[in-house]
Amino acid sequence: MKKEAEIFVYGADQICASCVNLPSSKETYEWLEAAISRKFPDQPFTIRYIDIFNPPEEEEAKAFSKRIIEEDLFYPVVTVGSEMIGEGNPRLKDVYKKLEEYGYQAM
Repeated sequence: MKKEAEIFVYGADQICASCVNLPSSKETYEWLEAAISRKFPDQPFTIRYIDIFNPPEEEEAKAFSKRIIEEDLFYPVVTVGSEMIGEGNPRLKDVYKKLEEYGYQAM
């Protein structure tokens, strides 16, 4: 494995207006964490949920949260490292592909 992936799920308690009938941001976060753990067991990764309306003090998280709001992106927005992988209803296949680029191997 090249390096440990850092996955961020940016979202909010309120479901995005264009994302009605889709899972909430927190549900997506929990689903991704479970799915990645099953697909890549014993391969470490970090996954964090970030509330776009109350981001942590880290500049990168604050700036990306502001971008989501200003550009009206559909949330949740999923990033691996600093690369946006999906928004609204992220595709698990895209997340897996990016992790494989990091050197993760499906079991």
